[in-house]
Amino acid sequence: MTAHDLPRRLHWGCGDDTHEGWLNSDLLLCSGTDLPADIRYGLPLRESCLDYIFSSHALQMLPYAGLVPALRELRRVLRPGGVLRMGLPDVDRAIAAYQSGDAAYFYVPDADALTVAGKLSVQLTWYGSSLTLLNFDYTRELLYRAGFTDVRGSAFGCTGSEFSEIASLDNRQRESFFVEAWK
Repeated sequence: MTAHDLPRRLHWGCGDDTHEGWLNSDLLLCSGTDLPADIRYGLPLRESCLDYIFSSHALQMLPYAGLVPALRELRRVLRPGGVLRMGLPDVDRAIAAYQSGDAAYFYVPDADALTVAGKLSVQLTWYGSSLTLLNFDYTRELLYRAGFTDVRGSAFGCTGSEFSEIASLDNRQRESFFVEAWK
């Protein structure tokens, strides 16, 4: 695939959830990954080469000091007017489930944690892989610090952007909030 053939849409932090027609990028090389790269060292893409980016449950896996630099790197590869859409684990929703005693909200099996408090802890850290807790307000703050000019909340499967297919990869509706940011 040459640079000219690359899709103008990136699925960052794709894991093994790769999709045809997207430039699928992840830290680990999985089947279907087009661009194995560690965002902490930059993406091997030219500046302003993408129309839009989608990411699901990846940002929280970075340590605090890496959040804004990663968002700046995603912004760097977006064209002016480009959009970043992220689905992220919602700490507010998890706390509300904990406070109401809703054990069914959590994806943690009883074999890993019996109590609602235990399920909250395991889910928020996702067995140690999540390093940062996020909600919409904090994520909006991070996106503005990274230089995005407009940040909006979004519903599952819906977008405020001109790119209707940006929301086609939405998943994990029950535990996520969705945010869109424009360059």
